[in-house]
Amino acid sequence: MTSTAAIMESKTEETAANKLNQMDSPEDLDVFVKELMDNMQTRFTRLSDTILSRIDDMGSKIDDLEKSIADLMDQAGVDPGDVSAAAKPKA
Repeated sequence: MTSTAAIMESKTEETAANKLNQMDSPEDLDVFVKELMDNMQTRFTRLSDTILSRIDDMGSKIDDLEKSIADLMDQAGVDPGDVSAAAKPKA
Protein backbone atom coordinates (compact mmCIF):
# COMPACT_ATOMS: atom_id res chain seq x y z
CA MET A 1 0.00 0.00 0.00
CA THR A 2 1.43 3.40 -0.88
CA SER A 3 1.83 6.08 1.75
CA THR A 4 -0.89 8.18 0.11
CA ALA A 5 -3.30 5.24 0.20
CA ALA A 6 -2.40 4.59 3.84
CA ILE A 7 -3.08 8.22 4.76
CA MET A 8 -6.42 8.18 2.91
CA GLU A 9 -7.40 4.93 4.63
CA SER A 10 -6.45 6.36 8.02
CA LYS A 11 -8.58 9.45 7.39
CA THR A 12 -11.47 7.25 6.22
CA GLU A 13 -11.25 5.22 9.43
CA GLU A 14 -11.21 8.41 11.53
CA THR A 15 -14.26 9.73 9.65
CA ALA A 16 -16.06 6.42 10.15
CA ALA A 17 -15.27 6.48 13.87
CA ASN A 18 -16.57 10.05 14.13
CA LYS A 19 -19.79 9.11 12.31
CA LEU A 20 -20.26 6.11 14.58
CA ASN A 21 -19.98 8.31 17.66
CA GLN A 22 -22.67 10.63 16.28
CA MET A 23 -25.31 7.93 15.73
CA ASP A 24 -28.65 8.95 17.24
CA SER A 25 -30.99 6.26 15.95
CA PRO A 26 -30.98 2.67 14.72
CA GLU A 27 -31.72 3.96 11.22
CA ASP A 28 -28.52 6.03 11.29
CA LEU A 29 -26.60 2.96 12.35
CA ASP A 30 -28.22 0.93 9.58
CA VAL A 31 -27.21 3.49 6.94
CA PHE A 32 -23.69 3.69 8.38
CA VAL A 33 -23.24 -0.09 8.31
CA LYS A 34 -24.54 -0.32 4.73
CA GLU A 35 -22.14 2.42 3.60
CA LEU A 36 -19.27 0.73 5.43
CA MET A 37 -20.06 -2.63 3.83
CA ASP A 38 -20.28 -1.02 0.37
CA ASN A 39 -16.92 0.65 0.97
CA MET A 40 -15.36 -2.65 2.05
CA GLN A 41 -16.84 -4.44 -0.99
CA THR A 42 -15.39 -1.78 -3.29
CA ARG A 43 -11.95 -2.11 -1.70
CA PHE A 44 -12.12 -5.90 -1.87
CA THR A 45 -13.13 -5.83 -5.53
CA ARG A 46 -10.33 -3.41 -6.41
CA LEU A 47 -7.77 -5.50 -4.53
CA SER A 48 -9.04 -8.72 -6.14
CA ASP A 49 -8.82 -7.16 -9.59
CA THR A 50 -5.26 -6.02 -8.89
CA ILE A 51 -4.22 -9.47 -7.69
CA LEU A 52 -5.82 -11.23 -10.66
CA SER A 53 -4.15 -8.80 -13.05
CA ARG A 54 -0.76 -9.48 -11.49
CA ILE A 55 -1.34 -13.24 -11.68
CA ASP A 56 -2.23 -12.91 -15.38
CA ASP A 57 0.92 -10.86 -15.97
CA MET A 58 3.00 -13.48 -14.16
CA GLY A 59 1.44 -16.25 -16.24
CA SER A 60 2.31 -14.39 -19.44
CA LYS A 61 5.89 -13.92 -18.26
CA ILE A 62 6.18 -17.63 -17.44
CA ASP A 63 4.81 -18.54 -20.88
CA ASP A 64 7.37 -16.21 -22.51
CA LEU A 65 10.15 -17.73 -20.41
CA GLU A 66 9.13 -21.27 -21.36
CA LYS A 67 9.11 -20.27 -25.03
CA SER A 68 12.54 -18.67 -24.72
CA ILE A 69 13.93 -21.80 -23.06
CA ALA A 70 12.44 -24.00 -25.77
CA ASP A 71 13.95 -21.73 -28.45
CA LEU A 72 17.37 -21.90 -26.77
CA MET A 73 17.12 -25.68 -26.55
CA ASP A 74 16.24 -25.85 -30.26
CA GLN A 75 19.21 -23.64 -31.13
CA ALA A 76 21.49 -25.81 -29.02
CA GLY A 77 20.11 -28.98 -30.61
CA VAL A 78 18.94 -30.38 -27.29
CA ASP A 79 15.88 -32.62 -27.21
CA PRO A 80 13.51 -31.68 -24.33
CA GLY A 81 13.15 -35.40 -23.54
CA ASP A 82 16.90 -35.70 -23.01
CA VAL A 83 16.86 -32.89 -20.44
CA SER A 84 14.00 -34.35 -18.41
CA ALA A 85 15.64 -37.77 -18.36
CA ALA A 86 18.97 -36.28 -17.29
CA ALA A 87 17.28 -34.27 -14.53
CA LYS A 88 15.81 -37.36 -12.85
CA PRO A 89 17.93 -38.77 -10.02
CA LYS A 90 19.33 -42.22 -10.63
CA ALA A 91 18.45 -44.87 -8.08
